[in-house]
Amino acid sequence: QVQLVESGGGLVQAGGSLRLSCAASGSIFSIITMRWYRQAPGKRRELVATITSGGTTNYADSVKGRFTISRDNAKNTLYLQMDTLKPEDTAVYYCNVVTPLRPSGYWGQGTQVTVSS
Repeated sequence: QVQLVESGGGLVQAGGSLRLSCAASGSIFSIITMRWYRQAPGKRRELVATITSGGTTNYADSVKGRFTISRDNAKNTLYLQMDTLKPEDTAVYYCNVVTPLRPSGYWGQGTQVTVSS
């Protein structure tokens, strides 16, 4: 079992920045891949960014060049640095971690990000 607690969401003006954190506890030694997803009202949940255990990163086209995913293995924490935010980035952001026994991953409770124009 892995428990995830997200933080760092809030209200920001367009062009501003936020940094989301996701603290993991439990069977953290088995974590393979860590991801950030987001879900805007009335829309499907979408993958935003991925980081593997080896540090390889991937991003959705909509956030490339603006968002940076990182992980601090010593602190068992996943981050998402979001710069040059746009109103269309408004969503609930969720972290997801994958283990060998749970390919679908574990989910955090979500943190709201609201970008005003």
